[in-house]
Amino acid sequence: MDRFDAMTLFVRIVESGSFTKAANGLGIPRASATLAIQQMEKRLGVRLLERTTRQVRTTPEGRAFHERCVQLLTELEDAEATLRPVADNPAGVLRVEMHGAQARQIVLPRIQEFHHRYPRLNLILTSGDRRVDLVGEGIDCALRSGAPEDSSLIARKLADLPQVICASPEYLAQVGHPSHPNELHKHQVVSFFSGNNAVDSTLDLIVDGQPQSFAAKGWITVNDASSYVESARQGCGMIQLPRFHVESLLESGELVEVLPEWPKPSMPLHAVYPQRRQLSPRVRVFLEWVTLVYAEYFG
Repeated sequence: MDRFDAMTLFVRIVESGSFTKAANGLGIPRASATLAIQQMEKRLGVRLLERTTRQVRTTPEGRAFHERCVQLLTELEDAEATLRPVADNPAGVLRVEMHGAQARQIVLPRIQEFHHRYPRLNLILTSGDRRVDLVGEGIDCALRSGAPEDSSLIARKLADLPQVICASPEYLAQVGHPSHPNELHKHQVVSFFSGNNAVDSTLDLIVDGQPQSFAAKGWITVNDASSYVESARQGCGMIQLPRFHVESLLESGELVEVLPEWPKPSMPLHAVYPQRRQLSPRVRVFLEWVTLVYAEYFG
């Protein structure tokens, strides 16, 4: 087994957590997979994997090597793509990261369209509120809300997400409905933070044509969107987020819009990806498809 095949095997083992699954996926005997990893560890002089009867885990050295292998294999795929006519029907693995609510409500309901159009692509979709390191973790593309923060990434705008401020009926019955943004300082909010970002306890509205932030009090802070919404449902205070995320709760009355007559600034959504001289065909076709999906959803 040559080095690139061994690297592919190693990445498959790490991602599946199993020698057997990785070997089956590559069509080789498990014994051959075990031998190849042993030879790789011997050549490198470090232990890459910790093996038990139930699971396989990477050592610290193995995690670092996995990240580098993903980068190298991606670059190899991209290099080969420039030398063969696969631009319109790319093959290989596409790794995409996006917020869980967007995956569930916008992208996944139409994902079979993408698969039927590009059947040779295998999609690895990761979701969460953690801001991942695209280059370090081998992610091809990510969908991120807000203004782009990392100047080392290329950003392509997908949509402007309409926002809403809302709270539970129980909270508003107890505290009252504000009639003007200037009354928001009397209210409670659910604070939010993500990664290294500062805690956000403000509510943003457009007043006299200009966006303004209004500070409010709060006693609970969360770092993931599901907890953010659930805290509002439990009467902990007001929240502000893209409307699509809570549309069903607004329709059912579990949450109530606050200050509906006052416009809120929209939240930009971008697709971001590492800078390269040539955009990977895998990423290019995904960007073309997902841009259309968002344009139709928010059009």
